[in-house]
Amino acid sequence: MLAETALKALLRERHLQEHRAFCREYDKVARVVDREQVGGYPSKATFYRWLSGSLTGLPHPGHCRILEHMFPGWKAEALFLPWPDEPPADPTAVPVSPTAPAQHNANPIAATPVAGLAGVTAIYTSRTEFSHEIPTPKLFDSASDVAAAGLSLNLICQQYPDLKLRALLRRASVRLLFLDPDGESIQRRNREEGHEEGHLSAWSRGNINIMSRLRDDLGGAADKLELRMYDETIRFNLMFIDQRLCVMQTYLPALRGLDSPTFVMERTGNESSDLYAVYDQIFSSLWESGKTI
Repeated sequence: MLAETALKALLRERHLQEHRAFCREYDKVARVVDREQVGGYPSKATFYRWLSGSLTGLPHPGHCRILEHMFPGWKAEALFLPWPDEPPADPTAVPVSPTAPAQHNANPIAATPVAGLAGVTAIYTSRTEFSHEIPTPKLFDSASDVAAAGLSLNLICQQYPDLKLRALLRRASVRLLFLDPDGESIQRRNREEGHEEGHLSAWSRGNINIMSRLRDDLGGAADKLELRMYDETIRFNLMFIDQRLCVMQTYLPALRGLDSPTFVMERTGNESSDLYAVYDQIFSSLWESGKTI
Protein backbone atom coordinates (compact mmCIF):
# COMPACT_ATOMS: atom_id res chain seq x y z
CA MET A 1 0.00 0.00 0.00
CA LEU A 2 1.36 3.40 -0.97
CA ALA A 3 2.17 5.79 1.87
CA GLU A 4 0.06 8.91 2.23
CA THR A 5 1.74 11.96 0.72
CA ALA A 6 2.32 15.22 2.56
CA LEU A 7 0.09 16.92 -0.03
CA LYS A 8 -2.85 14.66 0.78
CA ALA A 9 -2.40 15.14 4.54
CA LEU A 10 -2.18 18.92 4.23
CA LEU A 11 -5.21 19.12 1.95
CA ARG A 12 -7.22 16.98 4.35
CA GLU A 13 -6.34 19.30 7.24
CA ARG A 14 -7.81 22.18 5.23
CA HIS A 15 -10.79 20.15 3.94
CA LEU A 16 -9.55 20.46 0.36
CA GLN A 17 -9.06 16.78 -0.45
CA GLU A 18 -12.02 16.73 -2.85
CA HIS A 19 -11.24 17.74 -6.43
CA ARG A 20 -13.83 20.52 -6.67
CA ALA A 21 -12.71 22.17 -3.42
CA PHE A 22 -9.07 21.91 -4.46
CA CYS A 23 -9.80 23.55 -7.82
CA ARG A 24 -11.45 26.52 -6.13
CA GLU A 25 -8.41 26.99 -3.89
CA TYR A 26 -6.06 26.51 -6.85
CA ASP A 27 -7.75 29.33 -8.77
CA LYS A 28 -7.75 31.58 -5.69
CA VAL A 29 -3.98 31.20 -5.38
CA ALA A 30 -3.43 31.48 -9.13
CA ARG A 31 -5.17 34.86 -9.22
CA VAL A 32 -2.45 36.14 -6.88
CA VAL A 33 0.56 34.26 -8.24
CA ASP A 34 0.00 33.85 -11.98
CA ARG A 35 -3.34 34.68 -13.58
CA GLU A 36 -2.44 32.59 -16.62
CA GLN A 37 -2.78 29.54 -14.37
CA VAL A 38 -6.40 30.33 -13.45
CA GLY A 39 -8.48 27.41 -14.69
CA GLY A 40 -5.33 25.37 -15.26
CA TYR A 41 -5.88 23.06 -12.30
CA PRO A 42 -5.31 19.32 -12.82
CA SER A 43 -8.02 17.00 -14.07
CA LYS A 44 -9.76 14.82 -11.50
CA ALA A 45 -7.73 11.77 -12.54
CA THR A 46 -4.45 13.67 -12.32
CA PHE A 47 -5.38 15.20 -8.97
CA TYR A 48 -6.09 11.84 -7.37
CA ARG A 49 -2.88 10.48 -8.84
CA TRP A 50 -1.07 13.30 -7.03
CA LEU A 51 -2.67 12.21 -3.77
CA SER A 52 -2.08 8.50 -4.29
CA GLY A 53 1.70 8.67 -4.07
CA SER A 54 2.07 6.94 -7.43
CA LEU A 55 3.33 10.02 -9.27
CA THR A 56 6.74 9.66 -10.90
CA GLY A 57 8.57 12.95 -11.09
CA LEU A 58 6.85 16.28 -10.42
CA PRO A 59 3.93 18.11 -12.04
CA HIS A 60 4.83 20.80 -14.54
CA PRO A 61 6.41 23.99 -13.11
CA GLY A 62 3.16 25.97 -13.22
CA HIS A 63 1.45 23.48 -10.91
CA CYS A 64 4.50 23.37 -8.63
CA ARG A 65 4.49 27.14 -8.30
CA ILE A 66 0.82 27.20 -7.30
CA LEU A 67 1.28 24.37 -4.79
CA GLU A 68 4.25 26.10 -3.17
CA HIS A 69 2.18 29.24 -2.68
CA MET A 70 -0.79 27.23 -1.46
CA PHE A 71 1.45 25.76 1.25
CA PRO A 72 4.00 28.46 2.15
CA GLY A 73 7.31 27.05 3.31
CA TRP A 74 6.89 23.76 1.42
CA LYS A 75 8.87 22.86 -1.66
CA ALA A 76 7.01 20.96 -4.37
CA GLU A 77 9.34 17.99 -3.99
CA ALA A 78 8.48 17.68 -0.30
CA LEU A 79 4.73 17.73 -0.94
CA PHE A 80 4.99 14.44 -2.83
CA LEU A 81 7.08 12.67 -0.19
CA PRO A 82 5.40 10.31 2.30
CA TRP A 83 3.82 12.01 5.30
CA PRO A 84 5.61 10.90 8.49
CA ASP A 85 3.82 8.78 11.09
CA GLU A 86 4.28 11.60 13.60
CA PRO A 87 3.30 14.99 12.10
CA PRO A 88 6.01 17.64 12.49
CA ALA A 89 5.62 20.14 15.32
CA ASP A 90 6.24 22.94 12.81
CA PRO A 91 3.43 22.77 10.21
CA THR A 92 5.77 24.14 7.55
CA ALA A 93 8.50 21.62 8.28
CA VAL A 94 9.47 19.45 5.34
CA PRO A 95 9.09 15.69 5.76
CA VAL A 96 12.35 13.94 4.92
CA SER A 97 12.47 10.64 3.10
CA PRO A 98 14.68 7.93 4.61
CA THR A 99 17.27 8.42 1.87
CA ALA A 100 17.20 12.20 1.79
CA PRO A 101 20.09 14.13 3.35
CA ALA A 102 19.28 16.24 6.39
CA GLN A 103 18.81 19.92 5.66
CA HIS A 104 19.46 22.92 7.87
CA ASN A 105 16.69 25.49 7.66
CA ALA A 106 17.97 28.76 9.09
CA ASN A 107 15.36 31.27 10.17
CA PRO A 108 16.24 34.68 8.70
CA ILE A 109 13.74 36.37 11.03
CA ALA A 110 15.89 35.50 14.02
CA ALA A 111 19.15 36.28 12.25
CA THR A 112 21.59 38.75 13.74
CA PRO A 113 22.15 41.86 11.61
CA VAL A 114 25.53 41.79 9.90
CA ALA A 115 27.90 44.62 10.74
CA GLY A 116 28.03 47.20 7.99
CA LEU A 117 24.65 46.25 6.46
CA ALA A 118 22.56 48.75 8.45
CA GLY A 119 20.43 46.08 10.10
CA VAL A 120 19.74 43.99 6.99
CA THR A 121 19.52 40.28 7.83
CA ALA A 122 18.41 38.79 4.50
CA ILE A 123 17.94 39.74 0.85
CA TYR A 124 15.78 37.86 -1.66
CA THR A 125 15.67 38.29 -5.42
CA SER A 126 11.85 38.33 -5.35
CA ARG A 127 8.92 38.36 -2.97
CA THR A 128 8.11 34.87 -4.21
CA GLU A 129 11.49 33.64 -2.97
CA PHE A 130 10.96 35.50 0.31
CA SER A 131 7.55 33.84 0.81
CA HIS A 132 9.08 30.41 0.28
CA GLU A 133 11.72 31.03 2.93
CA ILE A 134 9.59 32.97 5.42
CA PRO A 135 5.94 31.86 5.19
CA THR A 136 3.28 34.11 6.67
CA PRO A 137 2.78 32.04 9.87
CA LYS A 138 6.39 32.78 10.83
CA LEU A 139 5.74 36.48 10.31
CA PHE A 140 2.39 36.86 12.01
CA ASP A 141 1.59 33.96 14.34
CA SER A 142 3.12 35.58 17.43
CA ALA A 143 2.90 39.23 16.35
CA SER A 144 1.31 41.82 18.63
CA ASP A 145 1.83 44.84 16.38
CA VAL A 146 1.65 44.92 12.57
CA ALA A 147 1.90 47.89 10.22
CA ALA A 148 1.91 47.66 6.44
CA ALA A 149 1.84 49.95 3.42
CA GLY A 150 1.84 48.99 -0.22
CA LEU A 151 -0.57 48.29 -3.04
CA SER A 152 -3.16 45.63 -2.15
CA LEU A 153 -1.24 44.02 0.75
CA ASN A 154 -1.85 40.46 -0.43
CA LEU A 155 0.78 39.11 1.95
CA ILE A 156 -1.50 39.59 4.94
CA CYS A 157 -4.91 39.85 3.24
CA GLN A 158 -4.66 36.81 0.94
CA GLN A 159 -1.68 34.66 1.90
CA TYR A 160 -2.25 34.37 5.65
CA PRO A 161 -4.84 31.67 6.51
CA ASP A 162 -8.24 33.10 7.37
CA LEU A 163 -8.55 31.65 10.88
CA LYS A 164 -5.06 32.82 11.77
CA LEU A 165 -5.80 36.27 10.38
CA ARG A 166 -8.91 36.56 12.54
CA ALA A 167 -6.91 35.51 15.60
CA LEU A 168 -4.24 38.10 14.75
CA LEU A 169 -6.83 40.87 14.49
CA ARG A 170 -8.32 39.95 17.87
CA ARG A 171 -5.02 40.18 19.74
CA ALA A 172 -2.79 42.61 17.81
CA SER A 173 -2.76 46.26 16.81
CA VAL A 174 -2.86 46.32 13.00
CA ARG A 175 -2.49 49.31 10.66
CA LEU A 176 -2.92 48.74 6.92
CA LEU A 177 -2.33 51.41 4.27
CA PHE A 178 -3.62 50.52 0.79
CA LEU A 179 -3.03 52.25 -2.53
CA ASP A 180 -6.29 54.05 -3.35
CA PRO A 181 -8.17 51.80 -5.81
CA ASP A 182 -9.74 54.87 -7.44
CA GLY A 183 -6.59 56.99 -7.50
CA GLU A 184 -4.29 58.05 -10.32
CA SER A 185 -1.26 56.26 -8.89
CA ILE A 186 -2.75 52.78 -9.07
CA GLN A 187 -3.89 53.39 -12.64
CA ARG A 188 -0.36 54.41 -13.64
CA ARG A 189 1.06 51.33 -11.95
CA ASN A 190 -1.53 49.15 -13.67
CA ARG A 191 -0.48 50.47 -17.09
CA GLU A 192 3.19 50.12 -16.24
CA GLU A 193 2.82 46.45 -15.32
CA GLY A 194 0.76 45.83 -18.46
CA HIS A 195 -2.43 44.59 -16.80
CA GLU A 196 -5.95 44.84 -18.10
CA GLU A 197 -7.65 48.06 -17.06
CA GLY A 198 -8.78 47.93 -13.44
CA HIS A 199 -6.80 44.80 -12.52
CA LEU A 200 -4.79 46.26 -9.63
CA SER A 201 -7.70 48.41 -8.49
CA ALA A 202 -9.82 45.28 -8.16
CA TRP A 203 -7.22 43.67 -5.90
CA SER A 204 -6.84 46.75 -3.71
CA ARG A 205 -10.60 47.30 -3.46
CA GLY A 206 -11.26 43.63 -2.77
CA ASN A 207 -8.73 43.47 0.06
CA ILE A 208 -10.03 46.71 1.56
CA ASN A 209 -13.51 45.18 1.58
CA ILE A 210 -12.23 41.98 3.19
CA MET A 211 -10.46 43.83 5.97
CA SER A 212 -13.42 46.18 6.48
CA ARG A 213 -15.72 43.20 7.00
CA LEU A 214 -13.26 41.61 9.41
CA ARG A 215 -13.08 44.89 11.32
CA ASP A 216 -16.86 44.92 11.61
CA ASP A 217 -16.70 41.41 13.07
CA LEU A 218 -14.35 42.58 15.82
CA GLY A 219 -17.13 44.42 17.62
CA GLY A 220 -15.72 46.30 20.59
CA ALA A 221 -12.15 45.57 19.50
CA ALA A 222 -12.62 47.13 16.05
CA ASP A 223 -10.34 50.04 16.93
CA LYS A 224 -7.38 47.62 16.97
CA LEU A 225 -7.59 47.44 13.16
CA GLU A 226 -6.97 50.74 11.38
CA LEU A 227 -7.37 51.05 7.61
CA ARG A 228 -6.23 53.94 5.44
CA MET A 229 -5.45 54.54 1.78
CA TYR A 230 -3.12 56.86 -0.09
CA ASP A 231 -2.63 58.05 -3.65
CA GLU A 232 1.08 58.52 -4.30
CA THR A 233 3.57 56.89 -6.65
CA ILE A 234 4.24 53.48 -5.14
CA ARG A 235 7.90 52.80 -4.45
CA PHE A 236 7.88 50.23 -1.67
CA ASN A 237 5.79 47.54 -0.03
CA LEU A 238 6.52 47.84 3.69
CA MET A 239 5.65 45.40 6.47
CA PHE A 240 6.61 46.03 10.11
CA ILE A 241 6.30 43.37 12.80
CA ASP A 242 6.37 44.27 16.51
CA GLN A 243 8.28 47.50 15.80
CA ARG A 244 11.49 45.53 15.37
CA LEU A 245 11.34 43.75 12.00
CA CYS A 246 10.81 45.34 8.59
CA VAL A 247 10.19 43.56 5.28
CA MET A 248 10.75 45.96 2.39
CA GLN A 249 9.96 45.07 -1.21
CA THR A 250 10.82 47.52 -3.96
CA TYR A 251 8.61 48.41 -6.91
CA LEU A 252 10.68 48.51 -10.08
CA PRO A 253 9.66 49.76 -13.55
CA ALA A 254 7.32 47.32 -15.34
CA LEU A 255 8.11 44.53 -12.85
CA ARG A 256 5.38 42.97 -10.71
CA GLY A 257 5.74 43.20 -6.96
CA LEU A 258 5.99 39.40 -6.74
CA ASP A 259 9.10 39.53 -8.92
CA SER A 260 10.82 42.41 -7.13
CA PRO A 261 13.76 42.25 -4.68
CA THR A 262 12.79 41.94 -1.02
CA PHE A 263 14.86 42.90 2.02
CA VAL A 264 14.49 41.86 5.67
CA MET A 265 15.93 44.16 8.31
CA GLU A 266 15.98 44.46 12.09
CA ARG A 267 15.87 47.59 14.19
CA THR A 268 19.39 48.14 15.56
CA GLY A 269 18.70 51.12 17.80
CA ASN A 270 21.24 53.28 15.99
CA GLU A 271 19.08 55.51 13.82
CA SER A 272 22.07 57.13 12.13
CA SER A 273 22.96 53.80 10.49
CA ASP A 274 19.70 51.89 10.64
CA LEU A 275 17.67 51.18 7.49
CA TYR A 276 14.70 50.19 9.64
CA ALA A 277 14.47 53.79 10.83
CA VAL A 278 14.52 55.06 7.23
CA TYR A 279 11.55 52.95 6.16
CA ASP A 280 9.74 53.50 9.44
CA GLN A 281 9.85 57.23 8.72
CA ILE A 282 8.53 56.66 5.19
CA PHE A 283 5.64 54.62 6.57
CA SER A 284 4.84 57.25 9.21
CA SER A 285 4.74 59.99 6.57
CA LEU A 286 2.44 58.00 4.29
CA TRP A 287 0.22 56.97 7.18
CA GLU A 288 -0.23 60.50 8.50
CA SER A 289 -1.26 61.79 5.08
CA GLY A 290 -3.49 58.78 4.33
CA LYS A 291 -7.27 58.86 4.14
CA THR A 292 -9.11 56.90 6.82
CA ILE A 293 -11.34 54.10 5.53
